Amino acid sequence: MIIMLLLIPLSLMLLVVAIAAFAWAVKRGQFDDLDTPALDILVDDDAPPPPEPREPPDAD
Repeated sequence: MIIMLLLIPLSLMLLVVAIAAFAWAVKRGQFDDLDTPALDILVDDDAPPPPEPREPPDAD
């Protein structure tokens, strides 16, 4: 029964930390756009890079 004197305050501190982490994430905008990241995996963006421009030969 003595362990309850340790576990109850410990669980309350953990709850406060979890609520603070959630509030921080909401304030930073982590939950603003929930649809786009799920759809990004479906986009095929493996297009080849554009060719590099070649320099014209010197006309000496």
